[in-house]
Order: sequence, then C-alpha cells, then structure tokens
Amino acid sequence: MTMINAYAPDSAGSLPERERALIARRERLLGPAYRLFYADPIHVVRGEGSYLYDADGNRYLDAYNNVASVGHSRPEVVEAMAKQAAVLNTHTRYLTDGILDFAEAFLAEFPAELSHLMLTCTGSEANDLALRVARVHTGGTGVVIAHNAYHGVTSALAEMSPSLGAAVKLGDHVRVVPAPDSHRIREAEVGAAFARSVEAAIADLREKGIAPAALLVDTIFSSSGVFTDPAGFLAPAVEAMRKAGGLFIADEVQPGFGRLGTHMWGFARHGLVPDIVTVGKPMGNGHPVAGAIFRPEVIEAFGKSQRYFNTFGGNPVSCAVALAVLRVIKTERLQENALAVGTQMIEGLRALAAKHDLIGDVRGSGLFIGVEMVRDRKLKTPAPEETARVVNDMRRRRVLISATGQEGHILKIRPPLVFSSDDATLFLATLDEVLAAL
Repeated sequence: MTMINAYAPDSAGSLPERERALIARRERLLGPAYRLFYADPIHVVRGEGSYLYDADGNRYLDAYNNVASVGHSRPEVVEAMAKQAAVLNTHTRYLTDGILDFAEAFLAEFPAELSHLMLTCTGSEANDLALRVARVHTGGTGVVIAHNAYHGVTSALAEMSPSLGAAVKLGDHVRVVPAPDSHRIREAEVGAAFARSVEAAIADLREKGIAPAALLVDTIFSSSGVFTDPAGFLAPAVEAMRKAGGLFIADEVQPGFGRLGTHMWGFARHGLVPDIVTVGKPMGNGHPVAGAIFRPEVIEAFGKSQRYFNTFGGNPVSCAVALAVLRVIKTERLQENALAVGTQMIEGLRALAAKHDLIGDVRGSGLFIGVEMVRDRKLKTPAPEETARVVNDMRRRRVLISATGQEGHILKIRPPLVFSSDDATLFLATLDEVLAAL
C-alpha cells in the first residue's frame, strides 16, 4: 500500500489542462485524504482484459490491478450482474437461492474443515468480522501482524495496518513482528526466525495482561515486500499462535483466487488449514463483494451469542457476480495460466537482474511478483527513489505497476489473471528499456 509514486501537486503543470482541471475538481469535491498513482496521473475511461484506456484512446498494459481478477469488463461477469439486477436484489433475511448456490461452489474450493461462509461487501469488513469471531472464540484480544502490513480501513483494522502511515496509531493489543524477509534471512531459517518473532510477541502480550486472539497475516506478505518462499515457512508461527490459544486468520484478499499459480490460496502453499480465511477485491472483479470462511467450531460461540447482519453482504447481485467470477477462473483454467505466465515473468525478471544491478532480488509465485531494487547488492541498500522513477517511467511507456514495502523500493506486480504470454513479453521488454535508461 506504500504510495511512493503518488501524484505530487508540483507535477501538475506537466499535465494537459483537461487533467489538471480534473485534479482540481477532485481535490475540491473529495478532500485531501485521497491519493493518485503516478507523477502524471492517468485519466482512465474504460478497460478490457489486461488493458486500460485513457481519454485519448491510449492503451496501457495493466500489470497491477488484481481487483479485475478475470480481466477488465469481463463479459460473463457483466452479464451475470445485469441479469440478476433486472430480477431481484435484496438482503440475506429473505430466503434466496443465489447465496446458497454460490456458497456451495465456493466452499468446494476450500479444505473440508472450512465449511461456513459469511459474506460482506469489502475485505475490511471481512477482516473486522474475523477479528470479532476470534475474540469471542478465544476470549483474547491480542493480535500479531507483520511489519508494514495492510489489513483494512475500519478503525479496528487501521490499528493493525502500519502501512497506512506513521501517523496511524497501532492498538495497544497489537504486536508487529519483522516480515519473513527471505532476501536478508537464509531461506532455511525464514520459518524459524518468523516463529521466534511471533513467540516473542505473544510473550509480550501476556506480560501486559493481554491474551492472544490471532495471528493475522496476508499469506504473501504483499505490503511487507512480497515474501513467498520457502513454501511452508509459515507453519511454525501458526503452531506457536495455536499453542498459545490463538487462531490463525489467513488474509487472502490479495494472494487468493489462483493468483499464486501453484494453489488456489496462499495458505495452501504452506500446507496449512487456517481457522478463518478472509477474501475480497478479486472475488467480484471490481464489484464490492467479500467474505470470511470459518471452521464451524470457531464460529459456534459467536453464532449463539451474537447476530450478524450486513444489508448488502450476500445480496443476490453480488452472489451472481461472485459465482460468475469463480466459474471463469475454473473454466478458463486461470490458475494454470497464472503459473505458466508467472513463471515466464519470473524467469524473464531474473534474466534482467543479470543485466541491471538495480535489481537485487526477484521473488513471487504465479502472477504475484516482487522485484527488490537496491543501490548496492552486497549491502542490500534499498533504492526507493530509483524505484519511483522506474514505476513512473513504466507508466510513461504505458505499462502500469506500483511499489510496496516500507521503503517503497519493491516493484509490486500482480496483473489480472488473464495476463498472456504476449503481455509478459511486452512487460519485460518495457522494463528492460526503463532500467537501461536509468
């Protein structure tokens, strides 16, 4: 979520008058808290597949927007949305078939132990609900998260999202542990090091009289810097939290839905079955639908003591959209595409690393890739300014990416799952040009 390449006011003079007027109007109407991508923000008017188009008809290769998981303006998803909206849209307090049809198809993608689905509108709501359930089940309130994590924008989640900025105060019940940085920790030691940090965080919580409730992690650590390997490294930390009486909440909002290529979900790469899984964003291909999946024993006490109602969570239109997205992923074998094209991308990026010293590390799985940019490979010195230049120069060549990590020095690459081999070739050639120009 680090916005090192966000729009800066002093660059507006380089933009056409039409875009400068839009920016001024936006600031007047929307206020100061919003941010725009890139030194020269793009005025997008439509999208199709892996591409976005600006107001002048210029085409941009989208290598960043995982929200449009099955491609921008996907016809099957648009059709499902319109068809259901023309018939019925209401809430979950009426009996409807759509939510059950979707739940059956969706839960089939999870281990059998995870058998209850509750639907929300956003990933933030899903994580908020997961925390409520975890606190009721465990009786604890303490939560352990990773360095520079992002989990949502509600008050409860902002207190667990250090990537939102230094001005955001973390909760007294929150403990932050170092990310499992495989670029700076020997691969064979990543799991043990991360588990020790979690154990230390649990001990500190208990010392302050706070019982642990959960280990909450994005299973690819996307805001921390994209850490995927070695597969299985997460298991010892999860064991430590469960031993302490807490739960494992797998935040799959970004890594889920086949994006990692090898598995449908990030937790599966680590051989784990979480207590709670949260999903969002790509679930509706841009339509606001999200949810949480639970082990039945975890949600039992919550269900007996509290009621859950979300007016729009699980409405018939959202369920129709989510089912259409899931069917496209399965019928078009987009997980397999993510693995094949992602492998091409990772191999191509490693070849570029042999040419360009700025690339210190390439890591990822499927179509979720992090490229760490460094000024000195031996010292592994972060290169945030150079990374910002790369991101903005790629945009000027009409290829869209962003950056992540606390220093903002890691290229964050996570295109739609329909990203093709030709798209990957274009991406790699453009990045090679940009790095050579630096």
